[in-house]
Amino acid sequence: MEAAFVESGTTVDKGENARLSSFVGAIAIADLVKTTLGPKGMDKILQRISEHDQSISVTNDGATILKSVNIDNAAAKVLVDIAKVQDDEVGDGTTSVAVLCGELLREAEDLINQRIHPQTIAEGWRLARKAARDALDASTRDNSADDAKFREDLLTIARTTLSSKLLTYDKDYFANLAVDAVMRLRGSNNLDHIQVLKKAGGHLRDSYLEEGFLLDKKIGVGQPKRIENAKILLANTSMDTDKIKIYGSRVRVDSLNKVAEIEEAEKQRMRQKCDKIMSHGCNVFINRQLIYNLPESIFTENGIMAIEHADFDGIERLAAVTGGEVVSTFDRPDLVTMGECDIIEEVMIGEDKVIRLGGCKSGEACSIVLRGASSHVLDEAERSLHDALCILTATVKDPRIICGGGCTEVLMAQAIDRQVEATPGKKALAMASFARALRQLPAIVADNGGYDSAE
Repeated sequence: MEAAFVESGTTVDKGENARLSSFVGAIAIADLVKTTLGPKGMDKILQRISEHDQSISVTNDGATILKSVNIDNAAAKVLVDIAKVQDDEVGDGTTSVAVLCGELLREAEDLINQRIHPQTIAEGWRLARKAARDALDASTRDNSADDAKFREDLLTIARTTLSSKLLTYDKDYFANLAVDAVMRLRGSNNLDHIQVLKKAGGHLRDSYLEEGFLLDKKIGVGQPKRIENAKILLANTSMDTDKIKIYGSRVRVDSLNKVAEIEEAEKQRMRQKCDKIMSHGCNVFINRQLIYNLPESIFTENGIMAIEHADFDGIERLAAVTGGEVVSTFDRPDLVTMGECDIIEEVMIGEDKVIRLGGCKSGEACSIVLRGASSHVLDEAERSLHDALCILTATVKDPRIICGGGCTEVLMAQAIDRQVEATPGKKALAMASFARALRQLPAIVADNGGYDSAE
């Protein structure tokens, strides 16, 4: 009957087959990242299979691994989406989320085989979740009133986060780095104000926190390399000569003089545009797009520092930290808010020159410069540090902390077991399965460390 309504080649799974397919797909994804869980978790080597990009990356970050896997199983895709949401909202714990979901589904499969209805399982799990949440809330402690204790808590949390990452061997150093960066935000929790700049060369311990904003770009030829009390105009505008940008268009002329007149008219329009920009009273002009030779020479003659090709992320972050607005037209200088900072200068990092903006209007702005032996090390270090920064900002928002290392999972499982004794019917079986799934997390962490989880 269904063949009349679906396209040819379409397969329809029903009942037991559909359920089995969902269980198998989701549990397989959970097993894929299970070995990366915990401080002794293994790294995965990922290789792209694109014809034009066959680069590799080495990581144990659950979200990165799951994003890289091509999946055609619906339930497995849901599991990947859960990990992505966890990464976007919290920044860490993606592997734990995927593994816990996999263990819950493993328990659910056993319950289904015992002929327990899915609605009964779901109802039991809701009761178990409430008991676990109450136990978790009761075990929290809050030291936010004491600055010294709260900073120590933040350092402990950062070290815990970095323990399962590449930076584990220098976790004390990078924990201090991350906490200093987050404490500079003064509660704004806007991670756009913390820039992570990767520069190959040196050791990981050569990384440092730079007070100010670093822009990995070049200053125009012949322009000042240092400006104090900078007034910054941020723009996203075309600074090449205004040519006719209609595909396939042609201009017919009967002499070379008229070609010269057209070129001169184009240059004159660019001069007028530069005059409008300079009328804003800025001494630094930063553009998202390229700045061609003519406007660059005009800015040089007027002693203005011009920086080109600050990409979209860069220009948006600059607007946030300098307090300016990104503009595209320059007819109303009175409506434009310019960015401000105390000093802009060119500094050396390793063998490269970058532009440093110090004393930005947004005082919490800072940059973390990561050094490392190779691009793979730097990429994984950035992912590790990003997770730590996300967790620290989340802790500043909600300063309650709990114990790690599997303690809370066992605590919640014990609370559920106590609740099971007072719960009648089949729902008690579902609640007990929830507790078993929670106990699997510390067992997996122990197994990944080479210990016997049964002991």
